[in-house]
Amino acid sequence: MNAHAFSFHGHALEALPSGALWWPAQSLLCVSDLHLGKAGRIARRAGPLVPPYETKDTLTRLETALTVTGARQVICLGDSFDDLDAAGGLSEAETLWIARLQAGRRWIWIEGNHDPGPLRLGGEHRLEHHCDGLTFRHIAQPGAMAEVSGHYHPKTRVQARGRSITRPSFLVAANRLILPAFGTYTGGLFSHDPLFEALLAPPGFALLTGQRTTCVPMRSK
Repeated sequence: MNAHAFSFHGHALEALPSGALWWPAQSLLCVSDLHLGKAGRIARRAGPLVPPYETKDTLTRLETALTVTGARQVICLGDSFDDLDAAGGLSEAETLWIARLQAGRRWIWIEGNHDPGPLRLGGEHRLEHHCDGLTFRHIAQPGAMAEVSGHYHPKTRVQARGRSITRPSFLVAANRLILPAFGTYTGGLFSHDPLFEALLAPPGFALLTGQRTTCVPMRSK
């Protein structure tokens, strides 16, 4: 899978090149910030039109990650939909697609700031979830430990062979792990932003997504 294996608070985890987090011991796949329905939300608010294919692309990549890992549990770490209208505006085909992905699996929707209410979809709906000492929530909380969150869409820039390369990235620190956005059409915040310095306790590193997951120092500019 070209993943990067690492230890986080005593648990063996893998950062997949797609931006999903894989926890083999729990057969658990975690993805954050899918932002399904973003193109539709932008159109409703009279923003610039973008091709309305991001839901299909995101679900296709999620289905691939589920096929590769065979996960029996899935956590969607918040902002799974760009807003609640986007959740209600899924086509019948997209709703059935999600139902097929959920079949035979425990599926947990964590609330995010874009989708703060219960969703009319199968699965469990929670503010946060605790599993074997780790806490899964959408936005990092000050003072938390062993926390897995999303929200910030972290990305990291590196220099390679004279080129500047920017990729969505996992940020792994002593106190918490922040996932990149999994969804298509999602921007990001650079890993050297001062906000992360306040959130992430050293030592830490960034894991760039792409063809394979690549480990680099946290503060790359």
